[in-house]
Amino acid sequence: MYIIIVGASKAGINLAKTLLSGGHEVTLIDQDKLKVSSLSEAFGDVIMLGNGANASVLKVAGANRADVIAALTGDDATNLVICQLTKLMFKAPRTISRVSDPANEEIFQSIGVDATINSTRMLNYLIEEQVKAGDVVVPLFQLKGGNVELVQVEVQRQSNVMDRKIKDLGLPAGVIIVSIYRGDETIIPKGETVFRQDDEVIAIVKKEHIDKIQQMFRTSAGQ
Repeated sequence: MYIIIVGASKAGINLAKTLLSGGHEVTLIDQDKLKVSSLSEAFGDVIMLGNGANASVLKVAGANRADVIAALTGDDATNLVICQLTKLMFKAPRTISRVSDPANEEIFQSIGVDATINSTRMLNYLIEEQVKAGDVVVPLFQLKGGNVELVQVEVQRQSNVMDRKIKDLGLPAGVIIVSIYRGDETIIPKGETVFRQDDEVIAIVKKEHIDKIQQMFRTSAGQ
């Protein structure tokens, strides 16, 4: 796949690393000259200087052939423009956007953005105890359709999955392990991959399997 990421935020950088490790073609766009310069050594031709809310910049980046465009700047208005341009001008099949203000999510959905990432909504889950005490799975965002979520879970000390291979866990068919962050390393998992303590695991999970994942990643002492 070819993925364009607008916004070299921490999320944008980590996503780019994950996708590149998985063999995908990526362009990371940012308009901050100093940031682009500092990242050029690590990313080379993958990083591009420019305003991703500008149609000409997106055209140069190859938005007309992109499979996914992710708007991950810190400004909702900018992300909205990026999504509108990619949907209307470049017919991007899939758009993902960061949304800082939860009140704006409805606007993004109304123009057909496929998925939104909202850190404030994640905090609300915690504050309102929608993520219950003792839960180890934290929802990142809900994918279009509402039945599937992208979640993050940390492999804690004495977790049931620690030091076990993914292929030996018996994961339900509705669970896909997308990536593992281990220190500064991003791992694209395989069946032989072994979970280690403090691994940060990103997974796509059908809602009916959330409880199963909670159980699998919980510490043995907590059962």
